[in-house]
Amino acid sequence: MTQVRETVSFKAGDVILYPGVPGPRDRAYRVLEGLVRLEAVDEEGNALTLRLVRPGGFFGEEALFGQERIYFAEAATDVRLEPLPESPDPELLKDLAQHLSQGLAEAYRRIERLATQRLKNRMAAALLELLETPLAHEEEGKVVLKATHDELAAAVGSVRETVTKVIGELAREGYIRSGYGKIQLLDLKGLKELAESRGQGR
Repeated sequence: MTQVRETVSFKAGDVILYPGVPGPRDRAYRVLEGLVRLEAVDEEGNALTLRLVRPGGFFGEEALFGQERIYFAEAATDVRLEPLPESPDPELLKDLAQHLSQGLAEAYRRIERLATQRLKNRMAAALLELLETPLAHEEEGKVVLKATHDELAAAVGSVRETVTKVIGELAREGYIRSGYGKIQLLDLKGLKELAESRGQGR
């Protein structure tokens, strides 16, 4: 007999978890459908994307271990989540540990990019990262990303005004085409070369 799993759903833009605020949603979750964005936000409202949680991934794990949360968890798309039991079985804990290990490796790469790459290179890397998420779809043979300049700014550790200038530069050079709330990727090979090149961080 197959056990029916408890699931919860959130609409794009819903904040699922708040930093340091326990409540009825204070659980660990596995993403079944959609994309969850984990962000830190400073007192001035500037956001930094810490991690993107794709289907099969976990977040909110600090609730299992009595640790304080330091980030917001927001539904980047419509999402369906599976709350984890308070005492997960060993197999589930193994899956969670593997996911957290991958998340830590991604965090190391983000830190390295922030420290060693120019904003233009970081933007190319961020756009390519979104290729592997539900924010990407195909139109007329080209990949299109659903992303605002504010969301991209959070992804690269900058502010919207500066990101808008870099997006314009990438568009003029033929890497992308920018529209309202979406980015069409025209030159994936060129973006990959940009993302892998080094420069002085800023």
